[in-house]
Amino acid sequence: MPAPPPPPPGPTAPGRFEEVARHRPVDLVAPGAVQVDDASPGAHSRRPLPQVAPSTAVEAVVRGPGPVRLALGLAPLVVAATWADGVCALEVTTPAGTQVHRSRRSARAPGLERLALTLTGTEAVVLGHDGSGWRGHARVELREAAGVPPGLCRDEAWLAGVEVQHTGDVAHLRAGGFGQLGLRDLRLVTHADGTAYADGVQEEGRVLWLSATSAGPGFFGTAHTSVWRLELDGHRLEHRADLFFRRPDRPGVFGDHATHVVRDGDEWLVATSTWGDFDRDADDAGVAVTLARTDADLLRGRHVLDTQPLPLPVEGFASVGVWDPHLVRTDLGAGPTWLVGYVSARRFFDFHPVLAAGPDLDHLSLRAASLTRRATEGTTLVRWDGQWRVLASDGRDNPRRHREQHPVLDLDLQPAGAPLDAAYPTNIPWPTLAPLPDGGWLMVTFNGRGLGGRVVGYGSHGDVIVMRAPAAEATGPGVSS
Repeated sequence: MPAPPPPPPGPTAPGRFEEVARHRPVDLVAPGAVQVDDASPGAHSRRPLPQVAPSTAVEAVVRGPGPVRLALGLAPLVVAATWADGVCALEVTTPAGTQVHRSRRSARAPGLERLALTLTGTEAVVLGHDGSGWRGHARVELREAAGVPPGLCRDEAWLAGVEVQHTGDVAHLRAGGFGQLGLRDLRLVTHADGTAYADGVQEEGRVLWLSATSAGPGFFGTAHTSVWRLELDGHRLEHRADLFFRRPDRPGVFGDHATHVVRDGDEWLVATSTWGDFDRDADDAGVAVTLARTDADLLRGRHVLDTQPLPLPVEGFASVGVWDPHLVRTDLGAGPTWLVGYVSARRFFDFHPVLAAGPDLDHLSLRAASLTRRATEGTTLVRWDGQWRVLASDGRDNPRRHREQHPVLDLDLQPAGAPLDAAYPTNIPWPTLAPLPDGGWLMVTFNGRGLGGRVVGYGSHGDVIVMRAPAAEATGPGVSS
């Protein structure tokens, strides 16, 4: 009997990408996680606002000059946003008393239309909206608050008892799970073989599902993982789910992010990066990759997932942390093999792409590392012309030859043609690609545009940028791998 024909080579390489859409979804209270929505809240109110994770917000439409007070929490910790006489402040009440925090440069907030308070990770932030967008006015790291037990903000029992309160003349009160100030780290939700996941045959060729990092009002500890639905016709982007994580080595719930969501048979694999409590100044600062397995419906709702470590090899080079996992199961000629792309840091922040392989995710070995790079992340596996390629994002702090581009590499992380022909936005935008039914490609990436001003600082980025490319001219028959 003759040997079966090789599998089709799949899509051909992409040509030049051109921008076709741009989004900046900003929701302090996520549309799908609204728990309080009161158009006539009265002069004061107090209601339960149970949370599954340290990621919540309250906002109010204000009437008149104030004073207005919005509060979140439960003894022994309550945080409150206040606005009076055109000035914002943040109150932190613990058994040690109440401390009032005012920013010397950002407290003034004349003419506010909306006032908001967020509690994300271990940070509380007061934001105001004067009609031109949200701006931070006060911010407190609650780990440093006197009288707060360690880990309280992540404690599931405390979170389940959280309440929301308001006093003052407000026209509308909304509260619930925190949404996002921006999106970054976008990845396709895929099957284990790397193909894009569709939620039923009716979505095939019409919809892409994406995971993203939902940016909070601060550094990485204020962010979390979210799931989005992108329609190919019109490029409408819709927030559908939020994912949080437990870890085996410490208590609490974390907003870990830089995530890949994979459908493997009847279950989901969720590989994420432990940025949720990253502290660069800590003596033991580090980032690792964890893996969750679940049969829950991760395309809807808010979920807390149990994880286990996903050991990623770093032998042969210095490494203080790994992140940005991307998982594919394929056959390179010797049976099923997992390929895992990721990033390793020599120090924070000096990092490069790595590729591991193994028969299963518990037995991975190092396949390649690109040690000449020092600001490259977003390692992504994609297949075209019958070959697996590794894409990445070369940031501006790389050596000149590896700067501001999306390199195309082989499985040994050696160049496999020219970089992607696409504009390179700010920050380090990931090269998330999906083949289209007409033979073209869609690229969904992001930039570094922040939101919220000086108080919020770095970490609130970015815009979602959608680009489209036709298929490039065929490069040959290809060799299946």
